[in-house]
Amino acid sequence: MKKITLLMCVLLLFSTWFTAFSSVSPANAETNHGAIIDESLGKAMQNTTDPLEVIVTFNTDNGPTKDHINLLKDTGITAGLSFKELPIAGVLASPDQIKELANKKEVRSLYLNEKLEYENEKGTALTGVDKLRDSSELTELNGGLPVSGKGVSVLVNDSGVDGTHNDIKFGDHLVQNVSGATNLHALTDILPVTYVEDVPNTDSNSGHGTHVAGIVGGNGAQSNGKYEGVAPGAGIVGYGSGAGIAILDTLGGFDYALTHQAQYNIRVVTNSWGSTSDSGTDFDPENPINIATKELYDRNIVTVFSAGNSGPGESTISGNYKKAPWVITVAAGDAQGNLAEFSSRGVKGKGGTVTVDGETFTWVDRPTITTPGVDIVSTKTVAPLTALSAEQDAANLEPAHLPYYTHMSGTSMAAPHAAGIVALMLDADPGLTPREVKEIIQKTATNMPGYEPWEVGAGYANAFAAVDYILNDKNYGETLNLSHEFNANGEVDVQRSPFEVEYNPATADSNKIEFEVEEGLNELVARANAKGVLGETGNPLNLVLTSPDGTEHSSGIYVLFPLYKDRTVQLTNPTPGTWTLELRGIEGGAAAPETVQGELTFKKASGFTGLNDISGHPAEAAIKIGVSERLLDSYNSGNYKPNKDLTRIELAKYLMMGAGVRQNLPKEGTTFTDVPVEDVPYVEAVSATGSPLKDTFHQYRGVMLPTADSKFSPKQAVDRAELAYSLVQSLGLEEAAKKLNEKPLTVQYKGERIPVKDAEAVPSDLKGYVQLAFDLNILNAYFDVVQGPYDTEPTITAEFNPGRTVTRGDFAVAISRYYANYLMP
Repeated sequence: MKKITLLMCVLLLFSTWFTAFSSVSPANAETNHGAIIDESLGKAMQNTTDPLEVIVTFNTDNGPTKDHINLLKDTGITAGLSFKELPIAGVLASPDQIKELANKKEVRSLYLNEKLEYENEKGTALTGVDKLRDSSELTELNGGLPVSGKGVSVLVNDSGVDGTHNDIKFGDHLVQNVSGATNLHALTDILPVTYVEDVPNTDSNSGHGTHVAGIVGGNGAQSNGKYEGVAPGAGIVGYGSGAGIAILDTLGGFDYALTHQAQYNIRVVTNSWGSTSDSGTDFDPENPINIATKELYDRNIVTVFSAGNSGPGESTISGNYKKAPWVITVAAGDAQGNLAEFSSRGVKGKGGTVTVDGETFTWVDRPTITTPGVDIVSTKTVAPLTALSAEQDAANLEPAHLPYYTHMSGTSMAAPHAAGIVALMLDADPGLTPREVKEIIQKTATNMPGYEPWEVGAGYANAFAAVDYILNDKNYGETLNLSHEFNANGEVDVQRSPFEVEYNPATADSNKIEFEVEEGLNELVARANAKGVLGETGNPLNLVLTSPDGTEHSSGIYVLFPLYKDRTVQLTNPTPGTWTLELRGIEGGAAAPETVQGELTFKKASGFTGLNDISGHPAEAAIKIGVSERLLDSYNSGNYKPNKDLTRIELAKYLMMGAGVRQNLPKEGTTFTDVPVEDVPYVEAVSATGSPLKDTFHQYRGVMLPTADSKFSPKQAVDRAELAYSLVQSLGLEEAAKKLNEKPLTVQYKGERIPVKDAEAVPSDLKGYVQLAFDLNILNAYFDVVQGPYDTEPTITAEFNPGRTVTRGDFAVAISRYYANYLMP
């Protein structure tokens, strides 16, 4: 009997995504006669005399008594509410009233009623689920009801579901819970399949299915909505086969979906399992799983599969049935919009046609879509698997949440996220067919820089755009790389080499390593993470690469090191020979000892077409890298025209292609009157609020701003200040840039900070962006050496030239440097 191993067996536990928002601990709080005033409340009290929303906890094990309520009233408080069982009241209190309460022996603590984010954790924000929940327009179009998956049931075909967990409570929106494991050896006759229904907990020996169910539609009851799932209004049907399953077990889940479809309105089945022994195989229409999922397709049920956890190599999708043209197969992404290293890939250009039931289908060897799958926080049960993340949970979750939630990583987590999005889509339009659902979830996706469809499918899913497409009949998909024919194409050989440096400020020689650069290399990228010993503020370390001729190339993260812990040096056409990588303490060497890990990436381009006019150009290597990573393209003539000025519409198209920009279309008409109709999808997307994929919460300005006359001016040349804004904004660094707007504009030169002479020529609201473009090595300054006849030493000056137009060759260099930063977590 062919065994299928749950992807839980290869879950990868990462620690870079989900840091839960928690209340300030007593160590960071003020105490006064035993009562705690938390840090946030203390700061708020300093800035106002108006009443604040305060959570008052009393020294009792039960709900607030009449005496407690009278105590609040005696303090002058007139507005609030008290819980029945919890010893807590929420009140409006002035700073003076708060101070008075803190002196009462009956009061245990006072906390600010801070805003929370709906979380799975940041995953639902990243994929536009939270934006969808907050959209009054789409709620109105949905009959006045939030798009939550209501009326749609999702069958979780997994290890089981713990329905005793309040987030997925059996009898509430866990509408049925089935124990369906099969055991042929226990049978003495050919009997009809039987299911054990109405089982509160079918996941006592795994925990995998419970985590998956919470991602689909947990309501966040145990976390006040913090770890709410994608479709909390959807019904969940748990079908549990235990920790070890075979094909018959999974088929039982499909069979149950079919036989109980009408009873529970089952429209989606999510599957987070696979077989690595079936990787690389062609789609087989006779496989029993494919037969089953085709039956579901015919019955209007959408089947969702995880792609597998065997990446990053190609041909690693774990099952031919995941390539069925009627299913949705999901790759795993991280919080920054990148593809997870472990996520299984398909094969470029591989696929075929097949005729099933008289209909011809086209299958391709690739995922359909990408959704979050790294460090996902979701529902937890008491089972062996949940213990794997105990250390990470303890570090990142509030103590009160530890019994109920845990972290897991894998495409096992990505599949239920996609299934939840499908439930939202079907809530918006129950009449959608599986074919239409698959088309829409792809058409509304966000291009992922540096990845092709065989790796990520259409790109990162966008639930808001998908529902917007459905309810407003918008024409998304015009900007999608998946359906774009490129004029220039090429391949790049990529080799990666990890390194580790034991940085010690007292021993300079130990802070260096040597490595070799071969002849003909097009790009060299060095990355390191200076996280610091505490991992919170970063370590003020500088990453320096020294070429064989002694030329130094620095990461230069001086201004931002407390915020931006990653260090990157990106070079095109590096000199062959022996190079030195060194870590140096910045600002006089004030850095702490640390074991710094990083990676060297070597890229060599080959086999390019559509680049007839770049040979020998200084930007040739950068152009080739840009083409290979789908960051830019040539003209249909086959020429790139590297010396031609880059126009604003070209920048808009390239940002959509390779800078992780979400699609966006206005409700009616267009924002700009000077944009040709064929360019509207690009212009509207780059101009929209929340357009960068790295803007997790959809709140920042667009990645391109209108021109001075409030037009888009598509044919106008891009200048250096504009480019600095667009590329830094695409990295999701708006808040950091704004903080730097009022500071002097400087640039690093050989370990020193040089004032920029023409800083006043940079628009005041773009200075911070230019600063970050310098510090991230995306754009360079122009240096000059001035020495008078009697000066003993020369003076180094630097200019930015903000109004200088950007050529297409200039852009290629900048976008390749940008891409090195984009990949940083």
